[in-house]
Amino acid sequence: MRLLPVAALVGRLVTLFALLMLVPMGFAWFDHDRGEEAFMVSTLVTLLSGAVITLLTRSHRRELLPRDGFILVAMTWLALPVFGALPLWLAVPDLSPTDAYFEAMSALTATGATVMSGLDQLPLSVNIWRCFMMLVGGLGIIVLAVAVLPMMGVGGSQLFKAETAGPLKDQKLTPRIADTARALWIIYAVLAVACTLAYHLAGMSWVDAFMHMCTTISLGGFSPYDASFGHFNSPALEAVAMVFMLLAGINLVLYFVALRARSLSVLWDNTEIRAFYAVLAGSIVLITAYLSFHGSHDGLGDTLRRTAFHVISVATTTGYATYDYAQWPPFASLLIILLGCFATCAGSTGGGIKMVRMLLLLKQSQRELVRIVHPSAINPVVLGGRAVSDKVMQNVIAFMMLYGACLVGLTMLLLFSGLDPISAFTAVIACVNNIGPGLGEVGPAVNYGALTNFQTWVCTFAMLLGRLELLSVLVLFTPGFWRR
Repeated sequence: MRLLPVAALVGRLVTLFALLMLVPMGFAWFDHDRGEEAFMVSTLVTLLSGAVITLLTRSHRRELLPRDGFILVAMTWLALPVFGALPLWLAVPDLSPTDAYFEAMSALTATGATVMSGLDQLPLSVNIWRCFMMLVGGLGIIVLAVAVLPMMGVGGSQLFKAETAGPLKDQKLTPRIADTARALWIIYAVLAVACTLAYHLAGMSWVDAFMHMCTTISLGGFSPYDASFGHFNSPALEAVAMVFMLLAGINLVLYFVALRARSLSVLWDNTEIRAFYAVLAGSIVLITAYLSFHGSHDGLGDTLRRTAFHVISVATTTGYATYDYAQWPPFASLLIILLGCFATCAGSTGGGIKMVRMLLLLKQSQRELVRIVHPSAINPVVLGGRAVSDKVMQNVIAFMMLYGACLVGLTMLLLFSGLDPISAFTAVIACVNNIGPGLGEVGPAVNYGALTNFQTWVCTFAMLLGRLELLSVLVLFTPGFWRR
């Protein structure tokens, strides 16, 4: 009975999701591709499913409780990929239901891992849908629902907390949570329009510019080409991609704050943003010098170009590739994968544990070292000139313990299934942190299509865990959550 009021809202979200399918359907109709029938059937099935769920649960509407937000988010992110996978399964020959669900989950979680090859020959509408799902999922379908559906306003704070990323997510831009979500989507839309125009001016067609905007602003990394961003071989387009990946990799909240304060100093004064850019700059210099020493590319200019693009792409968890960086010496290729674990800022569309958590952990470690020398010293953790509460620190430490346990547990599952250690470890890293490509059998020159069904489901679950930041999912497995 507790699930029925939640299911009532899931029905409305599924109905909203059906309307989003009109975007790829319009492209299918305009391009006369073979995806038109698949999207017509999928839209009808999704719309009817949402309507049926809504009708069957209409007598169970009630105000959301705090715990209901976590149930709703989990149910939504499990259900929407089913409907997102339907047109892929219908339009792409030989795509299994497992692979279609994986592809849709990867798109909605803005991970960018794919099981599909021959992307260049897919119907335009299918590639549009893959990329468009990333744009919607990047900031979160729940945040969208809070912003546009007044009926979600009652339980909006619970949904927003479960959906958004980072340990400081209780902060609000505006007094009403719906206004907060709406402000974030306005910022997101402005970045999207600017990115589309920049791509087109740099040489992309309007359609390519739209698709790559969807996967750049969402930091997802899907491309309609097997060669990913390397298809274009254009320094100008790579420069545009790097600029917007860097813009999307920081806290979207701060754009709103900077606009309200009419000062860009809000961005530069932020400790997390400075650390984000410093880590990326330092990594680019280090890897460029390392690859130059090993003669991995022709000349310093080519080395810097490839290094800068892939460091920014992987560290922001986008996952674009212009070159098979798995061919680099292991230190360089593994370092950029590890950067994707923590580099992006809380409140961005990126995955990983977020830079703010890493900063807090470093400060906590420094605090403990001081305590060893001065046991009676009062030495609070300070970030950005403010003392961080013990509650936040406990949350960060608990998150990191669960993060490590999930990485080990999921890696062991893949090893148990027969996957080699490099592929298993980097696949879990890439999926939990929503990076996309890993190394080995899941590297940037290949994809996840070679995995068995069991391995594919493990990676699918890893993407869900990472997108909802572990705790929002794992709390559902605790007995105390379900007690009255």
